[in-house]
Amino acid sequence: MATQHSRSAARLMMAPAVVLLLGWMLVPLTLTLFFSFKKYLPMRGDSLERGLDWVGFDNYVRFLGSSSFWPSVQATLVIVGGVLAITVILGIFLALLLDQPFWGQGIVRILVIAPFFVMPTVSALVWKNMFMDPINGILAHLWRFFGAEPVSWLSDASVQSIILIVSWQWLPFATLILLTAIQSLDSEQLEAAEMDGAPPVKRFFYIILPHLGRAITIVILIQTIFLLSIFAEIFVTTGGAFGTRTLTYLIFQRVIDSQNIGLGSAGGVYAIILANIVAIFLMRIVGKNLDQ
Repeated sequence: MATQHSRSAARLMMAPAVVLLLGWMLVPLTLTLFFSFKKYLPMRGDSLERGLDWVGFDNYVRFLGSSSFWPSVQATLVIVGGVLAITVILGIFLALLLDQPFWGQGIVRILVIAPFFVMPTVSALVWKNMFMDPINGILAHLWRFFGAEPVSWLSDASVQSIILIVSWQWLPFATLILLTAIQSLDSEQLEAAEMDGAPPVKRFFYIILPHLGRAITIVILIQTIFLLSIFAEIFVTTGGAFGTRTLTYLIFQRVIDSQNIGLGSAGGVYAIILANIVAIFLMRIVGKNLDQ
């Protein structure tokens, strides 16, 4: 049992890391809030001293009043929801397959996990030019092979294309977490259920899936935190066109178009609010699953 002296020593040793972490988070957040109430145009030659005109909540009203704001929020939530659905469902399926003994299991696991280590810009370029190109892409040749007209994926099915690209990147992460959870399952439970005559479907829904509840909620929580800031894939492929303009990309465009750092900072505050709303909602789900 830890004594008061040992707990004090532990707090003292952790203090530098905590202070550094708080500074890492609070300094950018404070500057974002500061600039969101200012009109700062450094791209137009305004210096920091003479280019900070107080505008109050004008930046917030202007950003919220934009006709692109709510569609960007909707696009963000649709992309995040689509990626989560694909990665969780396919992640469970792949984890079950990889848990089975077969020849070359180690190599297959490495190949499944490999896409997670590819840079987002690189994977987006590969999908855009190698797979989704309507003329020379692999999918276009496949469509022609079956006598169908090739699809212009990034214009005709733009949101679905972004979801597919991002899901390909995050599927290895979900598979790895879920595979670890499956391997921690007591095999005696499955053996007992099999001896009692329970079919594989019932064993999955009544034993395996409840056991994966915590892993699934952790996967959803971690992925959502990163997916809310999707940018590189959209920048490389569609450039925010065809309904793929997320809130993060809208902030980028507003800063480039208006060259106003204050307007972009106000959009950043809205993005923080949206992320916190989603995080609170997910934390409640995670808390309920962890308490069970």
